[in-house]
Amino acid sequence: MRIPRTALAVLATTAVASAGVASPAPAAPRKDRDIVQTAVAAGEFTTLTKLIKRAGLKKALKQPGPYTVFAPTDAAFAKVPQKKLDALLANKAKLKSVLLYHVIGKKLTAAHVVKRSSAKTLNGKKVRFRVKGSSVFVNRAKVTTPDVLASNGVIHVINRVLLPR
Repeated sequence: MRIPRTALAVLATTAVASAGVASPAPAAPRKDRDIVQTAVAAGEFTTLTKLIKRAGLKKALKQPGPYTVFAPTDAAFAKVPQKKLDALLANKAKLKSVLLYHVIGKKLTAAHVVKRSSAKTLNGKKVRFRVKGSSVFVNRAKVTTPDVLASNGVIHVINRVLLPR
């Protein structure tokens, strides 16, 4: 699958336009904040950070990495049927597998993502990348904010929870 060269510019423009920001420059890396600390500080990932802690992944995601995390917002978790969420909460191994499906064991900025068709996650399964019009998708989740940089990697905010098949 060939991804248009303009996709990165479109991704950055879309993210900036939706955020109402005048400049498309990504945030500077925070040498003092890792992936977990960056997610906590953002304030829109409370469900994700609680689940990371519950699954025993907090310490792992504080390691040097680098990591790429496709981070669903609290609103994304609200879309998951309660029965499915309860089943994940009841099964720590399954919860860990789902959370690791959101993590890639290397740093993939938006510039890298739009040049790829897929990447292997830390749970062993692949996620698919595609560009459609002015949007970038990871499986069926739309990237709403790319390139939130942390000391040990990058976060891309997504609007849906990724569930491995």
